[in-house]
Amino acid sequence: MLSLQEAERELQIGGELNPGSWVEHSRSVGLNAKLIADKISTLDSRKAYVMGLLHDIGRREGVKSIMHTIDGYNYMINLKEKDVARICLTHSFPIQDVETFFGKFDCNDEQKSFLSSFIKNALYDDYDRLIQLCDAISLPSGACIMEKRLIDVALRHGVPDFTVDKWKSFLGLKNYFDKLCGCDIYSILPNVMENSYKSLI
Repeated sequence: MLSLQEAERELQIGGELNPGSWVEHSRSVGLNAKLIADKISTLDSRKAYVMGLLHDIGRREGVKSIMHTIDGYNYMINLKEKDVARICLTHSFPIQDVETFFGKFDCNDEQKSFLSSFIKNALYDDYDRLIQLCDAISLPSGACIMEKRLIDVALRHGVPDFTVDKWKSFLGLKNYFDKLCGCDIYSILPNVMENSYKSLI
């Protein structure tokens, strides 16, 4: 896997190609994933950090919706980073159904078919689940309570029919990692309350 320095450099380059809040969001996901993984003996916190840092690396290709997952996968596969490539696809799908994506399907039919098959047949491990969780609690300014982040996404993308089911999946992930950590994950993440009180508008 990429070293910490290599992963940070990839994110820096991505931010230069397509500046935006996604870069600081990715840093937040990486840090939060590392801090949670530090509490779990079966997880490697360095690996979790790299995966979190690069989960949205497909955004280096420009402002896109579902295509950012496929662009990230392809880029990481070209670097022979199979594990990170997988996270680029799975991080948006706590429910293993491509139709539960918040956003536009700006991909062609062949790309959608590939993504749908990949997600449906993936055997999620705790790294997949951890990055999904951290994606759902990480604003660019840092960790926040999950409900805050879910509302942030809803304000930007609307509330499709699958929204409540997807929210329940994210909340289930928090409960899962609370048990693995032996504590409420919010207690080990910095500035959760401060970030949660900030207005989204």
